[in-house]
Amino acid sequence: MKNIQPLGSLAERNFRLVQNRANIQEALTLAQENHVVILQGERPVGTIIMEEARQLPPGAVRLNEISWAPPLLAASETDTLAFCKEHAADLRPVVVMDDAGRVTGLVTLNKLLAILLETWEVWNAFFNTLLDTVNEAVTVVTENGSVSHWNLAAQEMYGIPGQAIIGKPIAGFFVREDLATLKMLDEGRPIRQSYHRPRPGTHVLINASPVLCQGKVVGAISSEQDITQVVRLNEELSHASSQLRDLKQKIGPADDPFNRIIGRGSTIHRTIALARKVAASEATVLITGESGVGKELFAQAIHASGPRADKPFIAINCGAIPNALFESELFGYQGGAFTGAERRGKQGTLELAHGGTLFLDEVGELPVELQVKLLRVLQDKCFYRVGGTEPVTVNTRIIAATNRDLDKMIRRGEFREDLYYRLNVIALEVPPLRERTEDVPELMQILLQEFALKYNKPLPALDPELIVTLLGYPWPGNVRELRNVAERLVILAEEAPLDSQFLPPALQRPKSLALVPPPVSQPNVPTANQNLPVEVTQILQVLEQTKGNKAAAAKQLGLSRGTLYYRLNRYGLI
Repeated sequence: MKNIQPLGSLAERNFRLVQNRANIQEALTLAQENHVVILQGERPVGTIIMEEARQLPPGAVRLNEISWAPPLLAASETDTLAFCKEHAADLRPVVVMDDAGRVTGLVTLNKLLAILLETWEVWNAFFNTLLDTVNEAVTVVTENGSVSHWNLAAQEMYGIPGQAIIGKPIAGFFVREDLATLKMLDEGRPIRQSYHRPRPGTHVLINASPVLCQGKVVGAISSEQDITQVVRLNEELSHASSQLRDLKQKIGPADDPFNRIIGRGSTIHRTIALARKVAASEATVLITGESGVGKELFAQAIHASGPRADKPFIAINCGAIPNALFESELFGYQGGAFTGAERRGKQGTLELAHGGTLFLDEVGELPVELQVKLLRVLQDKCFYRVGGTEPVTVNTRIIAATNRDLDKMIRRGEFREDLYYRLNVIALEVPPLRERTEDVPELMQILLQEFALKYNKPLPALDPELIVTLLGYPWPGNVRELRNVAERLVILAEEAPLDSQFLPPALQRPKSLALVPPPVSQPNVPTANQNLPVEVTQILQVLEQTKGNKAAAAKQLGLSRGTLYYRLNRYGLI
């Protein structure tokens, strides 16, 4: 974007210097071809611009006998825009001077205005191009609610051409209560990624901010992403998933264990495809992924699809058993091996899973001293019970899972490298839910059906706003967290469609964000003893007079409601 050059670069060099004791006729003769700078000694005291020379009467009067408007003085490197802003109330020709105090050029008022206008036109061209480049519908309104900009995306979304709406009140085209931009003018608070329904049948995610100039709200800008198609597709998907689920229940349980894993996205499909191939083998599998993604579900499907499907599937959580008991839990113990032990001894999970599959969940939590013994089992297929002297041979397939970074644990000496390579024959990574949000609606419908049956309640309907919120949430707890949300919705369900207020606080979208958050140490209601700025004291006094009526207070203060809200926010008064 073009920046305004410093004043020295804009200065005209066709000027002549004249002392103020000269007569005006001499100056006017020079002004026919050059601008004239009138000096008193070395100090500029006036100017005659070529265009103005013809308006001055010729005569014998001396220049120092005429009262000249002194020019503005500036150095060559002076910022043009800042200078014009500083002298906006009294712009005059500018005499540019060097460090030695010599005149080096002259910037006429016409030149300044032309440069400012040209710069505004360039910036406006960039702004309009930006508006028509983005995919979102962008609306700009002035402080009185009239539309100043309405980009191509907005024209396509709402079917309103720019020439029909620009310059007119936006409330004439939409229901006033549905307009976020007008709320910006009233409240001065921005909105971020909020679900919005500006018209029946139109669903958008909106970002909106007030436009501030010198502490006053002078307009508002909104950017709307059209998600109508997404909402409709999700509604259709939910309906189709419900019908498919009912059909499956009528037909009976499917033979494919992997049908329990719900996923339409490419990432989860690749993981399922790899798991199907692995299932037919006897290879050891290491399943990685965040907590709650369904690692055990994959382990069960691999077992049920493999040659050991009719044998036991035993799961053990390595992080849930105290270290002191873990060895006896895994390997079992001989009768009388320790105080309190059963006389006949007890089989460990390795023996119980003989011929089948042992699922070691959270294997990263396995104590280091037991990692050596597990490694020996993987190598030799035999082990000793606690307190036992006879080796026990087992034929058990091992599937391990972890949500930890085993590579880092190896570098820190917390996990044996040789055990890692024994477990990591086939690595299976389960993607987190945030990377496959397209599966959220279907998963939610299945879980809602499950809990509706459990609690004997009707299947709740979901408002589009809630669906959009679910799609935009990052799901740190993955499917496990989604399951909890589904159970909550079923329990709290009423006759009307459920909206975002029924979601846990962590999922509820903030409707707006304060422009300037109040300092933590500053209370919301200042006391008379505080050392407050004059402006704050005045606002508080007027609010007291109007009994807290902000509209009346804004009118009395000569401010718009949006500007009043902005200042209340800035000082932490709301």
